[in-house]
Amino acid sequence: MTIPPESSSESTFFSHLVELRNRLLRVVFCVLLVFIGTASYANEIYTYLAEPLLQHMPKNSSMIAIDVASPFFAPFKLAFVVAVFISAPFILYQFWGFVAPGLYRHEKRLFLPLLLASIILFYCGAAFAYFLVFPLVFGYLTASAPLGVTVMTDITTYLDFVLAMFIAFGVSFEIPIITIVLVLLGIVSPESLAEKRPYVIIGVFVVAMFLTPPDALSQTLLAIPMWLLFESGLLCSRLLSRQDPTQP
Repeated sequence: MTIPPESSSESTFFSHLVELRNRLLRVVFCVLLVFIGTASYANEIYTYLAEPLLQHMPKNSSMIAIDVASPFFAPFKLAFVVAVFISAPFILYQFWGFVAPGLYRHEKRLFLPLLLASIILFYCGAAFAYFLVFPLVFGYLTASAPLGVTVMTDITTYLDFVLAMFIAFGVSFEIPIITIVLVLLGIVSPESLAEKRPYVIIGVFVVAMFLTPPDALSQTLLAIPMWLLFESGLLCSRLLSRQDPTQP
């Protein structure tokens, strides 16, 4: 007895849905499990995150909580975000396990390293923002307060600002991956990207202007790494384009 093609494709579709559901449940379970651990140290994690600002605040000044529930929810929100960050390798592993069966051998050889490199670069971008950019930016911003104005930042506002900066720098550090993928897909060529280098340099400064506070220092601290990352992605794409990706 032969199974109709429609029934076969339908059963395959539902099997994929079941596998996707199972992997999503594993991701949720992993994040919740890590969140239980990070939530126990929510206040300590927030204090560590606020250190770049606290070091530059005037004497007898401190951060404040405008909303009644902010002292509770702000650290717990941060603890959840940290849990997602820590769980990112496991999340990517589940994503890889779901898409890998549908890839050819040469695609697997390229896809997995790019996947691993993307999460490493995102971590590097967040670390770059915390250890290098934040001390300089907060030092500038607190020193630029008008006379008679005491700097007292709300903890929720600070958290939202810092998380936005983490995302901005993390995504910006993905430029090499984006460049390599565009070249491998044939959308652009390394030569055409090299010819557009002046426009890229102008573009990264424009993007940095919108993603960072309104000062030249923080804009430059984001724009220069973005340009250097573009150059590294261009170099890697040239090396990969010389190889034949269709070889098994």
